[in-house]
Amino acid sequence: MLAVPSSFRFAQAPPRAHSLRLLRGALLAVAPALVVVVLALPPSSARAQEQPPPPQAQERPRRVHTVVEQEEVGPDDVLRVDTDLIMVDAAVTDALGQPVRHLSAKDFKLYEDGIERPIAFFNVEKRDAGTRPVAIVFALDVSGSMTPEEIERLRGALKIFSAKLAERPALFAVMSFGMNVKTIQGFTNDPQKLDRAFERIARDPNGLSTHAYDAVDDAVRLLVRKAPRTRERRLMRRVVVAITDGFPVGDTVAPSTVIERANAADVSVYTVTLPSYSRLVASTTRPPLPTPLDVSGLAELTGGTNSYATDKDLESLFRSLAEEVTSTYVLAFYPSEEKRRDGRLHTIRIEAPPGLTVRQSRPGYKSNEK
Repeated sequence: MLAVPSSFRFAQAPPRAHSLRLLRGALLAVAPALVVVVLALPPSSARAQEQPPPPQAQERPRRVHTVVEQEEVGPDDVLRVDTDLIMVDAAVTDALGQPVRHLSAKDFKLYEDGIERPIAFFNVEKRDAGTRPVAIVFALDVSGSMTPEEIERLRGALKIFSAKLAERPALFAVMSFGMNVKTIQGFTNDPQKLDRAFERIARDPNGLSTHAYDAVDDAVRLLVRKAPRTRERRLMRRVVVAITDGFPVGDTVAPSTVIERANAADVSVYTVTLPSYSRLVASTTRPPLPTPLDVSGLAELTGGTNSYATDKDLESLFRSLAEEVTSTYVLAFYPSEEKRRDGRLHTIRIEAPPGLTVRQSRPGYKSNEK
């Protein structure tokens, strides 16, 4: 079930809207400050039965729940809740890789299993002097291969990233990973708390493993459990920024499982590979060889990007990354009637005007079974 902020503009009147308005009174009567809802998403979401892993995988059993913060609703507002609504984040870039803003619903086409579907809701980054809120988890590699100098430069880059988002509604959390995944700072919008968290980032000299996939998996869970789904009556963008110096080693959860869980929670993952790896394999004529993190499709299949930092561009890279993270659209549609309860996986494809590239937060959805 997804709560759709009233600031969303209808591109088309959704079916059953008159009956959905009746839910408003019931929801507002709920006493707790939080309402737990279940997403109609892939099997890794709440209440879905997870398939047992193969004997060699040894993955950690986990369930993902979405927590939506209950907000005050004015007399003219209507809270719409519909288990059939499917939402997708879309990032659009031009031929130079620069974010494209201020497109409208008519600029997009959305396809379900190759058949165009009407866009029921559309939310643009800036509309009516508002900006879309964002919740970001920094997952930071502190394994033994990280140098003290690299840790120090990373602190500076993270401060630049967070400062870039200072003027918008934003929440940040900080995690570290090596042999273990630790939460250094829970979600906060306090710059001083965030700075202190960055100062607590410490290299683990004895860390022989780099549990990158475990860290992203934990970051997705943190977003789902602790970050509100909406803020200031706008749907919150969910992002994990994973920063590492090389190869994932020793993970207990498979990349495909992490991707599936990120898709289920509408989380986009951005990865940054630090200079120590780039110096190791880079040449003057070709880009660095991809790491297993890149090859897994973790970023591309969740609507994020892979970036390689150098000694000279670390800070500028994080400025650009902050710009891209906040330049997205939300598109939502109602599946065709026959596909809403068939329990099957269905593809989603979003198209923008010619010459533009679209990255979407998930490639499809699995409907509920009857």
